[in-house]
Amino acid sequence: MNPAVVSLLALVAVIVASLFSRVNVGVLAIALAWPVALYGAGWKADALMQTFPSSLFVTLLGVSLLFGVAQINGTMDAVTARAVRLCRGRAALLPPLLFLVACAVATIGPGAISATALVAPPAMAIGAAAGAPVFLMALMVGNGANAGNLSPISAVGIIVQTLMRGVGLGGHEWSVWAANFTAHALAGLGAWLLFGGLALLRRGRVDLVTTVMPLTSAQRVTVAVTTVWILGVVILKMHPGLSAFAAAGLLVLLGAALDGPVVRSVPWSVVVMVCGVSMLIGVLEKTGGMDLFTTLLASMTTPATVNGAIAFVTGLISTYSSTSGVVYPAFLPAVPGIVQKLGGGDPLQVAMSINVGAAVVDVSPLSTIGALAIAAIPAGEDARALFRKMLAWGLSMTVAGAIFCQGLIWVFAR
Repeated sequence: MNPAVVSLLALVAVIVASLFSRVNVGVLAIALAWPVALYGAGWKADALMQTFPSSLFVTLLGVSLLFGVAQINGTMDAVTARAVRLCRGRAALLPPLLFLVACAVATIGPGAISATALVAPPAMAIGAAAGAPVFLMALMVGNGANAGNLSPISAVGIIVQTLMRGVGLGGHEWSVWAANFTAHALAGLGAWLLFGGLALLRRGRVDLVTTVMPLTSAQRVTVAVTTVWILGVVILKMHPGLSAFAAAGLLVLLGAALDGPVVRSVPWSVVVMVCGVSMLIGVLEKTGGMDLFTTLLASMTTPATVNGAIAFVTGLISTYSSTSGVVYPAFLPAVPGIVQKLGGGDPLQVAMSINVGAAVVDVSPLSTIGALAIAAIPAGEDARALFRKMLAWGLSMTVAGAIFCQGLIWVFAR
């Protein structure tokens, strides 16, 4: 069989497995890339190894190690507690404030999953004490974390920017973040208006008891080193991964955390997933499978509707699959080919539509972010009811994301 067809079938198999199986699709992707490349296309093993995204691997690992220190020594928890104190008893401000806290945590490096894991437990507990609906709190934390997920110094943002640079769409880091932030901010505003925000506003002040302990010396050092790292990446354009290794190494040497727990905190399953799928995509590009893939996608839309259509398709897949591990590595490299075959369209707008469409559905309970929010539900609340509501919300966001991308994504593509 033609190597291009075989490689495309391998990608389809990986996407289907990501929808209906719990297998790490990074492992499956590498397992399929091997016979496709060596026996289907006649490559040598060294040629296949060159498709491994070594730069992306180093960057993900470095950033994960740095924020593993901040998570292990309690720095992220301390920052969250201080942010909650800013409400001063105004219950209506609690949901939007926690949206911003989750967004800020995700933006500065850990990404949406880590931000949700850190913010959701205290947020859901404090929300329950303030009388805020758990559904509203789950949506605000999840959307807030996703709103900051594509910053150029976050783990997922690094994946997206690496993939976009690979197809000639680099240099738009903060525009990508802004488009994603705006979509999730609108989703959060809608959730606040529809699911209890106005009732909290009428209620007035409540007693929000949040104990804030002084920062330990390890936490102060972590804040200082992380701040310097962020400034270095944003202002001095330092390599985020290599500089994160230096920052993490310095913190370990200074005693801010032990290296063993820090290494164990790395989300290895995500790293394997992203790198494995990226490796298979490399095989597709070199065997002609990517050309077939873009032809298939282009046949589903027109230049005038491509932004909304691609947002809907990626959102639908992302509802059941990994956004960063499957959707982004599979679809972003296809952008130039889609535009070329359509005979029109803006590649940057299409890429941003993929980013937003795939992300805005991630508060679904079938995603890690939604599942973390449900896991943090306070005692006495109905977890099954929350699951149903969040599933309906996630599915509705496939349409909302498509409408946003079709109508507004051009604002950010400059």
